[in-house]
Amino acid sequence: MGFFKKTFSLRKQEQKVVEEMRSHIKLLCSACDSFKNALEADSQNAMRDVADLEREGDSIRREIISDIYEGAFLPYFRSDLCQFVEVVDHVFDVLKDTASCYRETRLPEELREECIRVALLNVGICEMLFLTFEAMLRGEDLREKTLAIRIYEKKVDDIKIALYRDARGVAVNGFWEGKALADFISGLTNISDIIEDASDHLQIILVTMM
Repeated sequence: MGFFKKTFSLRKQEQKVVEEMRSHIKLLCSACDSFKNALEADSQNAMRDVADLEREGDSIRREIISDIYEGAFLPYFRSDLCQFVEVVDHVFDVLKDTASCYRETRLPEELREECIRVALLNVGICEMLFLTFEAMLRGEDLREKTLAIRIYEKKVDDIKIALYRDARGVAVNGFWEGKALADFISGLTNISDIIEDASDHLQIILVTMM
């Protein structure tokens, strides 16, 4: 929070928003971890925990946006903060939809190991987003951390190519099961893209405050 204190004196309202944003990202890390654990356990019931966390995340998002537009931070700065919060919330949405797809299809064993690898990478990239957020608050150079995020995203992209290739050879019971499987893979492998977008917004926020 030192960087913001140098820029202007944080009032109680701004401090509240910063803590809410921190909680929002931490909750997203928990949601990614819950998804990974449910996938490893092959538990459709555990996937429902992801939907519960998404609802909690949406509640935090609404609170943040409300607090910002009730007067937290300078007007020219609010749009960048809100955009970042909305991108983070979009990850929650994709996680929830992907968990729903998992409950509607059968994940073939020949794809499971690679899907778990992607879920593990999603946990790592989300944790790196949190570290990037904390570094942004301190006014640090974000290049090293955003590079780490891009490396995570590239690893997921490489696995995605192999997953789609292998999925073409999987027998499915009709169109809808096939669609649910395709949507599951798409959602799982798109999470890292959205988190990379969120990290780009942090860089924009940092530059705006300089």
